[in-house]
Amino acid sequence: MNAPVTTIPPRALPAEHRQRLMDLAREVAFPIGARLFEEGGRADHFWIIRTGTVDLDMRVPGRRAAVIESLGHDELVGWSWLYAPYIWHLGAEAATPVRAYEFDAALVRTMCEADADFGRSVAQWVGGVVARRLHATRTRLLDLYGPYGSGGLR
Repeated sequence: MNAPVTTIPPRALPAEHRQRLMDLAREVAFPIGARLFEEGGRADHFWIIRTGTVDLDMRVPGRRAAVIESLGHDELVGWSWLYAPYIWHLGAEAATPVRAYEFDAALVRTMCEADADFGRSVAQWVGGVVARRLHATRTRLLDLYGPYGSGGLR
């Protein structure tokens, strides 16, 4: 499949690596309310959103799942597939109808192991996403459950 390279932000991966990854993409669609994955489940795929919105959520004992972040166009859904033990740390649900590119995690990991430059690029891209998501999760949880104003930036 020759998907447009622009679906991965240009600063995320070098052009050659973006194209190699996009060559593996499979187009998928999710209706509103569809669960892409559940917290604690096996992380064997990941997605880049073409259209729509996906909510990342976290189970909270005795309450509804807390929405941590909403993702949209060109954003990566899922990072747990890259790091052992390959278990989802959050859940994900289509907040609107979603069209996305889906990737087989095991195949991408194999490519990363076979080509150190490609693997380093993917790890840096996904690591940056992880860092932003952890910050967003902390801020959102403080907003939901911390003392008034504790989730704000200083």
